[in-house]
Parts: sequence; C-alpha cells; structure tokens
Amino acid sequence: MHHRHDDPGFVWFAGGRRGGPWGGGAGGEFPGGKPEWFGDWFGGPPPRAERGEVRYLVLDAIAQRPRHGYEIIQAIEERSGGAYRPSPGVIYPTLQLLEELGHAALSTEDGRKVYAITDAGRRDLEQHADEVRDFYDRIPGDSWDRYAEDFGDVMRRAARLFRTFKRAARRGGMSRRAQARIREILDQAVHQIEIVLQEDER
Repeated sequence: MHHRHDDPGFVWFAGGRRGGPWGGGAGGEFPGGKPEWFGDWFGGPPPRAERGEVRYLVLDAIAQRPRHGYEIIQAIEERSGGAYRPSPGVIYPTLQLLEELGHAALSTEDGRKVYAITDAGRRDLEQHADEVRDFYDRIPGDSWDRYAEDFGDVMRRAARLFRTFKRAARRGGMSRRAQARIREILDQAVHQIEIVLQEDER
C-alpha cells in the first residue's frame, strides 16, 4: 500500500514516529511542527508573511529596541500569538537587505550583534505601517497552541486510530469485509460525535 505524502493519515503517521502524544513518547503536542492537516481542521493554516511583508515585520520588531536575530524571531512570534514564527533563513537575509538599504544598523551589545532601526528605516516603516497592522490582523484570535492544549487528549485517541490502520497496512492491508465493517463503525462514531458537539453548542 502506497501513501501520498500529502495524505492526512500519512502525515499523522510520520509525526507519530517522531515521538510525543502522536507517537506515544515525549516531545510536546506537535513534534517537528504542526501537522499539515492541522490548519484545515482549525480554520485554515497559520498566516505566512510575503517576502515584502517580512521586511516590515522586522523593522517593526527593531523599532521597539535593538535586537539580535533570534530576538526578532521571538518578537514576531509573540506579537502573532504564536501563529507565525519566521525561520532564520528568512530573517537573516532580510536583515542583510535592511542593512544594505541603510534601514537597519548593526552594532554590538553585550558581545552580541544587534540590529537597530535607522531614521530611514523608521520612515520606511511609517509608510508601510498598514501592511504590518494588516498582517497581524489576519491572525485568528485563538493560537494554534491553545487548540493543541484543549484537544490534545482527544487527538491522542484519534492518533491511536491511525496507528491501528498503519499496523494493518504493514501486515498487508485490510480485507474488503473488514473495510466495510470499519466504515460502519466510523460512520456511527462520527454521527455520535456530531450529536455530542451539537448538544455542547446549545
């Protein structure tokens, strides 16, 4: 049996091998990052900044005070409520660009290289303040981590279901009779879950 890498079951299985609640070991709710299907279940994927937007998010972070690269990443992540964490591979080239443009100045503070916004950088940021505001406004009110915390126990049980299917696949698959019976069980379970959720909303 072959699995597509964009299939939710495959992604979940792959996550389970890395440990954590998805795989039965230690390591947090989503080892290796949120599964690819997570955003589809909870209102779309977390926001991604376009290349131009990152430039202004960085300027916004260093406008508050000089920061080194990791602190800039943290500042953006905190302001986004944990929904967006730019990678070093995005931040450091952006800082280099801002320095070349004269919008950020590199200095040393407590033995570490930090970046501070320049007057030209402040003018640039002021002209694009709406882009920064719009980016953060696109972020849902609830962070992804809250979903993981609230639903973690339920999701662990759902992960057991996928691991059961995985074991069956390793043994050579399931018979048509078993698949038909499992479909019936899942349909009944989904129906009962929907009833519970409808009652919970009242």
